[in-house]
Amino acid sequence: MQRIALLGAGNIGAALIGGILKSGVADSGHLVATDVNPERAGEVAGRFGIQVTVGGNREAVASAGVVILAVKPYTLPAVLEEIRGALREDQILISVAAAVPIALIEKLLGRRIPIFRAMPNIPVVVDEGATAVTSNGAGTPEQRRLVESILGAVGYVTFVEEEMMHAVTALSGSGPAYIYMVIEALIEGGLKMGLSRTIATRLTEQTVLGAAKLVRETGLHPAILKDQVITPGGVTIAAIHELEKHGLRSMLISAIETATAKSRFLTQSLLEKSAIGT
Repeated sequence: MQRIALLGAGNIGAALIGGILKSGVADSGHLVATDVNPERAGEVAGRFGIQVTVGGNREAVASAGVVILAVKPYTLPAVLEEIRGALREDQILISVAAAVPIALIEKLLGRRIPIFRAMPNIPVVVDEGATAVTSNGAGTPEQRRLVESILGAVGYVTFVEEEMMHAVTALSGSGPAYIYMVIEALIEGGLKMGLSRTIATRLTEQTVLGAAKLVRETGLHPAILKDQVITPGGVTIAAIHELEKHGLRSMLISAIETATAKSRFLTQSLLEKSAIGT
């Protein structure tokens, strides 16, 4: 069993800790974490029964086979500067810092080791995340499977080319925010029509959950499932006509297009600051 060091015990970090322990990828004796916040470190240690230190990144890294960087993008350079002397070529480095490309991580480390860059989304906190992963190709098939098992402990995992991480960020990374807006609007529609907030909320959350589950479990195209709800001259087709009139579909597609462009811009800015071209 590989020893895992997780640097950063925020929402994503804590979710990964919980998933790793529940799935049996590592036990509490083979998992350590660090955080800059003493209160957060104490909370995570108490919740999961693992060692969580305030700082101590180098020490945590030195004893690990897998290092997970679950820190904010703006703190990543300082963390890499701190740990690079403790890293070994046989270790696996997983970064979940959004927008930070592998080329920049390699430059900051000054060496080539197996690096996996992952983009998880916030539903990992309930083990229903969507995570895309890319790598620098230095890892073995066995290391790739280990990374997949770690990230798969909190939801769905897929591997993509690094260039596609911008679209991933826009779709699944930011996507929960779009869905929360839809959920909020459906609840408010129920309120407008006289439902209580409690009932409107419960009906909405279950409707969204059930619809997503049908897409996953049937494998049918959403258009087919949508047609199964529609009856000629009925309520649903009238509502869909209104949604199409106001461009719901086009707005969501444009949102992903805009967010993809923004992700590219942020990554390019990071590269330019470090004098690395794309």
